[in-house]
Amino acid sequence: MDMKVAMAVSALCCASAVADVHHIERRKPLTANVGVVSVGLDTYWKQSPGLYDDMLKKAGVFEKRVESHEVKVTSFGISDNPEKAASLIPAMKAADLDLLFVDMVTYATSSTFAPFVRELNCPIVLVALQPDSRLDYEHATIYKQLLNDDLCSVPEFTGVAIRYGRPVADVVIGKLDGDAKADEEIRQWCAVAHVLHDLRRARIGLMGHVLEAMYDMQVDPTAVSRTFGCHVALCEPDEIMPFYQEPAAADVEAMKKRILDFFDTPEPVSDPWTEKLTEKDLDVAAKAAVALEKFIEKRKLDGFAYYYEGEQGSVTRELVTNFIVGNSLLTSVGFPMCGEFDLKNCVAMMIFDRLDIGGSFAEFHPIDFERDTVLVGHDGPHHLNIASKKPVLRSLKKYHGKPGSGAGVEFNIKEGPITMMSLGLKADGSFKFIVAEGESLAGPIPPTGNTNTHGKFPPDVRTFLRNWSMEGPTHHFALGVGHHAAELKKLGRALSIETVVVTEGK
Repeated sequence: MDMKVAMAVSALCCASAVADVHHIERRKPLTANVGVVSVGLDTYWKQSPGLYDDMLKKAGVFEKRVESHEVKVTSFGISDNPEKAASLIPAMKAADLDLLFVDMVTYATSSTFAPFVRELNCPIVLVALQPDSRLDYEHATIYKQLLNDDLCSVPEFTGVAIRYGRPVADVVIGKLDGDAKADEEIRQWCAVAHVLHDLRRARIGLMGHVLEAMYDMQVDPTAVSRTFGCHVALCEPDEIMPFYQEPAAADVEAMKKRILDFFDTPEPVSDPWTEKLTEKDLDVAAKAAVALEKFIEKRKLDGFAYYYEGEQGSVTRELVTNFIVGNSLLTSVGFPMCGEFDLKNCVAMMIFDRLDIGGSFAEFHPIDFERDTVLVGHDGPHHLNIASKKPVLRSLKKYHGKPGSGAGVEFNIKEGPITMMSLGLKADGSFKFIVAEGESLAGPIPPTGNTNTHGKFPPDVRTFLRNWSMEGPTHHFALGVGHHAAELKKLGRALSIETVVVTEGK
């Protein structure tokens, strides 16, 4: 294990054992390549001396705002005629942009913008932020109007983009300073850029096969690559096995200590399938976690989806059915790990992680009609940063519905707003974002070695679950904290994916 990986794993579990909530630092920081180009009309500069310099000042204010959101900003100056617009294309392509903001500092003809739509593959967002809340009508001049003419050419630009077959992703309208709504929309687009940046550079491992008869799990890796840009790397259990069978004893002991520092290991409560974490299950979980780390590093993976059974009683089955603890640790540092071969949900979990809102692997469990909630959870993997308190490990004598036994991860997620998203597939093979916003409520969860939380969704649990189911989701989804349907709708527009928020307007 190299120094960077060792430091990341160490950071994973270095929190105090008495803390209520542990926070695990992500292994690599959020980033994105964001371009900013301003547009104007060169005729104005000759007619109104000083106007060009004022446009540069406006552009500088906006660029600083974008830079504050953990993105690398490349400024392309002011495009003010067709020749200048065309000349910027090589530099824009070289910047490998994830997002382009077009700052509408004053009126501009659409020819100063059209080459960007025609030549670039990244989403384009128009930003019209005027400096004054209104014109000083009694003392108005053409110069002052031009300073505030940010909106004027927006319809012209959007119309031309549609005629090119490349609609803009969004239009942000507001004031240059002191506009919290516009600031939030800019932040959301920078968050979307974080997602786009990592999705189109990601290598997601895929190992094994779908659990037989789970038709909703099937997905075409080529369609995933075409839509999201990531590469799907096909993997074999035998690639992980040498790391599991011949681990360094020091690495395994260190991982055991980290696991015990990070998780509680309580006595069983009501479920006869559970027992206090056994030494054997701890040892197997630690060896599997070490093996996963080394495997991820060797194959240069950013995520992993798998399902494999192995022969009963074999070392292979012991390994592939005991990834749960290691999966949760890796998911929490930014490497989404998905059981049950759910490649689609691995992408959804990566989206949530890059939005910095968590991203647990989840499905629906029994309804609580008395609380008007539904239990939301799974047997793993989970994003430990959204736990409401110290997570629990229990030994499971058998995993329900699939082979194997071993340690299971159990916790409630934080109380408060939550968002979930299923990545569905339509009959034509295209993807669909199915999104819901709700609340995580305090309440008892079954002590079964599975993570669960009480999810409350509008307008009521029956109607919500019917509405959700009718949109055609897969049975798994990504679960995160906070309300983030706005960012997910923006991401859907950027990727040309239909997005339905089933709780909207409820």
